[in-house]
Amino acid sequence: MTLWQGRFAEGMADEVAELSVSVSFDKELAVDDIAGSKAHVRGLVKAGILTDEEASSLIDALAQIAGEFAAGVFAFAPTDEDIHTAVERRCIELCGDLGAKLHTGRSRNDQVATDLRLWSRRSLLDVAGVVVALQEVLLRRATEAGDAYLPGYTHLQRAQPVLLAHHLLAHGWALARDVDRLVSTVERLDVSPLGAGALAGSSLPLDPDFVAEQLGFASRFDNSLDAVSDRDFVAEALFDLALLGVHLSRMGEEIVLWSSEEWGFCTLADQYATGSSMLPQKKNPDVAELARGKAGRLVGHLTGMLTTLKGLPLAYNRDLQEDKEPLFDAVAQVRATLRALAGLYATVEWHQERMQAAADGPTSAAVDLAELLVARGTPFRQAHALVAGLVRESTARHVPLVELVQAHPDLGDAGAQLLEPGVPVVRRTTPGGAGPVPLTEQVERFVRRLDVDRSRLAIRVQTLRAAPVADAAPAAPAAPAGPAGAASSG
Repeated sequence: MTLWQGRFAEGMADEVAELSVSVSFDKELAVDDIAGSKAHVRGLVKAGILTDEEASSLIDALAQIAGEFAAGVFAFAPTDEDIHTAVERRCIELCGDLGAKLHTGRSRNDQVATDLRLWSRRSLLDVAGVVVALQEVLLRRATEAGDAYLPGYTHLQRAQPVLLAHHLLAHGWALARDVDRLVSTVERLDVSPLGAGALAGSSLPLDPDFVAEQLGFASRFDNSLDAVSDRDFVAEALFDLALLGVHLSRMGEEIVLWSSEEWGFCTLADQYATGSSMLPQKKNPDVAELARGKAGRLVGHLTGMLTTLKGLPLAYNRDLQEDKEPLFDAVAQVRATLRALAGLYATVEWHQERMQAAADGPTSAAVDLAELLVARGTPFRQAHALVAGLVRESTARHVPLVELVQAHPDLGDAGAQLLEPGVPVVRRTTPGGAGPVPLTEQVERFVRRLDVDRSRLAIRVQTLRAAPVADAAPAAPAAPAGPAGAASSG
């Protein structure tokens, strides 16, 4: 069956079916399609188009179909073009002619837009919750790191020592922005398109505000053309997921470097590493490499979606069928990557001595020497040139920098003391800096931020669960729960 077969004398060519049939992937929307259909049925009752008895029979049939999907026994027919066709076809099988009333006042255009918003709302909140779980792991490992420090890098060259906790929390703050973007995208997409019809609404006395309330949407559409053609929320979601993937890629790249023998900053737990099929000695950071590799895939999804959208006239065009596969895949890949990285970071063994040895090179205190001179009244540019000259002389003559510093009349013993191991890192005292004093305040701020984000997610999740037709959808993701340091190891 097709939903438009009355217009055509002949069926769809096999080649057209192969190109256009979408049920293989849009079946992901089954529970959302059923939830939207339940709300629509109740809206038809409110409009006087269905009786209470008819609505009860249709809703019972939709509940049975939902159960078949949940049990994995729903039988697709070869003629099911998409998930909407499949659900309506099964409803007609269960209810006879009454099932043919299900699509009254509705188009697949507003139907699929509604389904995808329901799916996106739930799925993005779930991803945000998994991000928070990774943040909790980072916070726990930062707390455990104590006074361990390592080189901080610019241009991948050693720059200044930073506390390991400070470095881990840098990733935590980037992830906090990802959570914020995901929640904000959910807030913007929380608009019901149901009632917009194919593009212009309906002559039937439908109430889009009522069905929006039934589905737990914050509001309904303002313009029917925009409602069925808008996929801004898909592009936004793909951007959020791509940028999150970029942050995870950066974390992965770091682990690849740090776990190498050349760096030796950490060793991965066996559960989060792989071996070689040929080289018996290998312990490979595949989780980190895959986190890095997935970013390209995510960026590709975003680029593809924006390219699809760029030339579409109003309103609905079949090109929009291309919105689902990249979104479904992006959510799945990001979720899997987050969970694997959470396990990796929860179990990785840091090698504090190796880190600190790399951070204790005498040149890592070069800026401290310049700032010592500044504190004594020397203009910074002159102080910079003086210290740079000492570093150059040390390198050229192979003389320890500490000897040159101690011999210099403007630096002497006070300057030499700054080159002692562990001294530079404790001198970082400005707010948000990498030393122990500002770290204490930073941890407090990070804990508060996690509490705020958990609360935001909990409120959103509770709103989904409170929707009148929420029984047709899978359970909303549980909001992340504290304490912050008690996250699963993944």
